[in-house]
Amino acid sequence: MCNPEARSRLLPIAQLPGNEARRLRGLLFDVDDTLLDRGRLAEAAYSALWAARRSGLELVAVTGRPSEWGRLLCRQWPVDAVVAENGAVSWVCVGDRPTLFDRCSSAERAARSQRLHSLVEELTRTVPELVLSDDVRGRLSDVTFDIGEYRRLDAAVLERALVQAESLGLTTSTSSVHLHVSLDSSDKSCGALGLAERLFGVDVARAKIEYAYIGDSENDSSCFATFSTTIGVANLSRGCTPLPRYLTQEQRGLGFAEAVGVLLAARAEAR
Repeated sequence: MCNPEARSRLLPIAQLPGNEARRLRGLLFDVDDTLLDRGRLAEAAYSALWAARRSGLELVAVTGRPSEWGRLLCRQWPVDAVVAENGAVSWVCVGDRPTLFDRCSSAERAARSQRLHSLVEELTRTVPELVLSDDVRGRLSDVTFDIGEYRRLDAAVLERALVQAESLGLTTSTSSVHLHVSLDSSDKSCGALGLAERLFGVDVARAKIEYAYIGDSENDSSCFATFSTTIGVANLSRGCTPLPRYLTQEQRGLGFAEAVGVLLAARAEAR
């Protein structure tokens, strides 16, 4: 979690001003350990999603989870889109059919995938402690290793893996559950901003102030740096740099529900 000194610099979510809440047109949110409670979607968080949807906010999940999760979540959740694999690909709900957006052509994606998997083999020979995540087969742009979902990777081993991956020319990022390696240079904020412009017709400058972001871990840092209204749930990782502006009292899904409740109440009071 975020250390006490850092936490003291964050505003409680209850202090979110009504005029700030009212200017929002959408809500972007991380999935693991922000919306989900250790992989499970609890009633409070799911109800909060529906409440946000009924209020008219545009909803976009922004996750490190694989492309195939994005397609499934577009079908099952009340969202407009899902940015997956830390911004590399997106699924947009077009009618009843999710539609994939990938900045790479199919030929380029296939070539990158072949090169990526070759480099991953070299990485795992050098750092044999790395274990692939159980969702790796559903991915298009990256490969992930389990560092906190079902096993805990020693911090020194993780640091060694990061150094070695970057020496091989791979881009890296970490979440509360996974180490990601890729040949793509995207991050969550680039993926979210590109989607807002493409899907909703909102230019980058407006998107930064008209969408709030809720997250918890290091791979949310680019969004904490980009958007004006940023919220961390109480289990916010100590590795987040920069920090969000606001912090919930509750952790994970309950923190997400708390943030949505405050946002919707503040929007109602501002009218």
